[in-house]
Amino acid sequence: MAEQAFESRHRPKIGSARAEPLEWLLDHTELNMHALGPGAELEAEWLTAGLELPDRPAMRKYRLERVRERLRSADCDAALLYDPVNIRYATDTTNMSLWTMHNAVRFAVVNTDGPVVVFEFSDGEFLDAHSEVVDEIRPAPSYTHFLAGPRADEIAQRWAAEVAALVVEHARTSSRLSGGRVAVDRLDLGAAHALESHGIELVAGEPLMETARTVKSVDEIRAMRCAVHACEAAIGEMEAIFEPGVSELDLWAALWAGSLRRYGEWIETRLLSSGPRTNPWYHEASSRQVQAGELMGFDTDLVGAYGICVDMSRTWLCGNGQPSACQHDTWSLAVEQIQRNTELFHAGTPFREITEAAWYPDPDEYRHYTSLAHGVGLCDEYPSVTFRHKWDRVGYDGVLEPNMVVCVEAFVGPRSGWEGVKLEEQVLITKTGNEVLTTLPLGLFGRSGVVG
Repeated sequence: MAEQAFESRHRPKIGSARAEPLEWLLDHTELNMHALGPGAELEAEWLTAGLELPDRPAMRKYRLERVRERLRSADCDAALLYDPVNIRYATDTTNMSLWTMHNAVRFAVVNTDGPVVVFEFSDGEFLDAHSEVVDEIRPAPSYTHFLAGPRADEIAQRWAAEVAALVVEHARTSSRLSGGRVAVDRLDLGAAHALESHGIELVAGEPLMETARTVKSVDEIRAMRCAVHACEAAIGEMEAIFEPGVSELDLWAALWAGSLRRYGEWIETRLLSSGPRTNPWYHEASSRQVQAGELMGFDTDLVGAYGICVDMSRTWLCGNGQPSACQHDTWSLAVEQIQRNTELFHAGTPFREITEAAWYPDPDEYRHYTSLAHGVGLCDEYPSVTFRHKWDRVGYDGVLEPNMVVCVEAFVGPRSGWEGVKLEEQVLITKTGNEVLTTLPLGLFGRSGVVG
């Protein structure tokens, strides 16, 4: 019965010599976190809040087609993906995402006109079989020095032969002189040479994947709304313990715990600081205890529910007192920057036009954040909108499209000293304007919205 049930849904081809029966694979696929989902309690919480749950199969199909559209436009036969975020986008599968960010042990081959094949680490095919867009799962050879040692070149050649054969078998143009044209997001030098020895032409895959991920589907936006709701609930648990004497690490731990309880996956940074550590920005959470009357700022950088990034920042005043004149003035400048610049983000607007029109305090008097705004989806993504005084060095142009999502940033830190203020909103670009997805007040007193 279990085998029939599995056959009636979706069964990718399993390329390994698996000793376990199909029932075993079925049982463990259904126990995979993606198959289990957020859980009835959290889903009910979202529905009560008026949110719609995403159609995950539809979301997977949309994302895969976005990748294939970019492959066709670049005249590529396939994409070879090692970045766990790109694998997630193309296949909605994961395996120890943080660990595989620095260990090249799993990858995916997305053929433009052929199958999607996930090469999985350590007999982990049950981690991928839930996804309707995955056609085949094979064991992943690993040529890393960690696992291959002095046999790295030998294993890389076997790996390259298998990948090249898969690409050539499903190449779009049979008369192509080379073995195939493959977009690669990241690859070790030895592996690249091994693929090229099989006639594979390698092209840069990172720009292709970044641009594929920019425009969100209806279901991705639904997932993002749920992720924002979960993140803000976790922030509420952090706020509940925010009182004089609490350590920065205790605050950060509360955010982590609240996110994990709500289907969150990881946090990319640990950006939380207080008092003199708020200026300049980028101090990481420490053992320091926050004192009454000090500012505390944080940036979530949180990969939350459904793998969606929620990237928002707030700055709060510790204790029941009122902000000093300097604290209030600095906060007021940061709020003005956020509010005035958010109004600039509309579909059809070029990035450079936003840069030219953006408002921010004089850089000679105040320190600022790295960018005015950046895209967001599964993580911080393309594009990055820069400041006027940085344009000649790092600026680039492009155009905002409907259903892109950006994070509008502000950090204001007086160069004369004192504390700084970090604020950030997550903003959906609509056909007629924009919508701020993050709902927590920008005020210095958290949810109360009181600013002093």
